Amino acid sequence: MPESVRLALYDGAMLFETAAVLEVFGVDRGLVDPWYDFGVCGPERTHLGGWLRVDGASGYDELAKADTVIVAAFDDIAADPPPELVTAVRAAHERGSRIVSLCTGAFVLAAAGVLDGRRATTHWMHTAALAARYPRVQVEPDVLYTDEGTVLTSAGKAAGMDLCLHIVRTDHGAGVANTIARRLVVPPHRRGGQAQFVAAPAAQEPGRALAGLLQWASDRLDEPLTVPDLATQANMSTRNLTRRFVAVTGLTPLRWLHHQRLHRAQELLETTDDAVEHIAARTGMGTGATLRRHFHRALGVPPDTYRRTFRERGDSTAVPDDFRR
Repeated sequence: MPESVRLALYDGAMLFETAAVLEVFGVDRGLVDPWYDFGVCGPERTHLGGWLRVDGASGYDELAKADTVIVAAFDDIAADPPPELVTAVRAAHERGSRIVSLCTGAFVLAAAGVLDGRRATTHWMHTAALAARYPRVQVEPDVLYTDEGTVLTSAGKAAGMDLCLHIVRTDHGAGVANTIARRLVVPPHRRGGQAQFVAAPAAQEPGRALAGLLQWASDRLDEPLTVPDLATQANMSTRNLTRRFVAVTGLTPLRWLHHQRLHRAQELLETTDDAVEHIAARTGMGTGATLRRHFHRALGVPPDTYRRTFRERGDSTAVPDDFRR
């Protein structure tokens, strides 16, 4: 049976985050057979974004039957979330469903008690309110998303897409998630611990300044890139480059390159029959021994075991993809 995913909507739900869920889980692109069994739950004639009406949604009682429940963001955090939705989310959690919130949907999860004692995040403008209203929640104010196993939360807008792709990556592997990202023309993987772009004095849009450099480096992972190489390409000093990198990615340039090489190795292990030594060369790891050492340290299994896991399970279950160590 396919993994069942239900999106919980209610009046005032946000359009962008809702669309992200529909694009990732609601469109079968023939990448995995079967794809997710996707559906929408909410009151009749629910309005999104203040004007778009949704008809034909199932009732909230369907949430408790779903493998994964995703709660959309809403526009008025001062208002209490619908009690019937809170009750349904709590019931789904108690049944064992994976519970996910996008942006301010975290307030629904918190009201249901799902976030008690857990790390969680929301849009940076609302993290203080979430922490004040629900002191038992360990609010992370400056991350893109959190993954507590069966409970996941995201920051706002684009971070919701990041979390959706992270879930696909966890369920079906890097190759499937990266293919969807390419179709949607979005970054294939941004670490959950990466900082949100928050308003700060003298902000100079560091993400835009580095966008071209990140793509340039991603296209050359097989080369022995150094921080001076990156700084020259970006026309910056090495100190300024490092500061910008940490602001945008949450990592130093060399750590970012290391993570990108490991992610590329994952994808090649899943999608090719290349020998480990060849993959090491294609990812800039040098030798098979070096790749095996770093891969095992990051994922807890050697490359051959990772590949065999995907082949034996038909690419339907992924080894956990967590580089936040």
